[in-house]
Amino acid sequence: MSHDDDMIHLARAAQLSRERMEANLGGPFGAVIVRDGKVLAEGWNEVTSSNDPTAHAEVVAIRRACSEVGDFSLHGATLYTSCEPCPMCLASAYWARISRIVYGNTRDDAAAIGFDDAFIYDEMPKPPGERAIRMEHVPTPEATAAFAAWLAKPDKITY
Repeated sequence: MSHDDDMIHLARAAQLSRERMEANLGGPFGAVIVRDGKVLAEGWNEVTSSNDPTAHAEVVAIRRACSEVGDFSLHGATLYTSCEPCPMCLASAYWARISRIVYGNTRDDAAAIGFDDAFIYDEMPKPPGERAIRMEHVPTPEATAAFAAWLAKPDKITY
């Protein structure tokens, strides 16, 4: 992608963030996914309008793009987003095999307007037993058997 193309798609992500925020659909975040010069999908923050805490702009765009192409992999695609992805959105981009992310505002800019995810970044490297959300490892034969069945499954689709 050229710098001009990047600026066009980044401007669209920012436009979505503003328009949808002003329509009271969610916070000021927008995203566009492009591959081979084609816009695959757009997304905007829908957390408060859908009562879905995972409905961040990037996740919404990834879901729509994957549906559009009929694949869970968006390899070769660029995610344009109005703000540096939060930990959930960044992880989603990795799982979707996004090849590149271009963003406008930083996570520090987001924190300055009340969207501070530093706590989550700080929690991630901690051992599970030291995190704010109580986590308990309780191994079960059923869980182990499901993993063994996956390992032995000849027709599995790996991802």
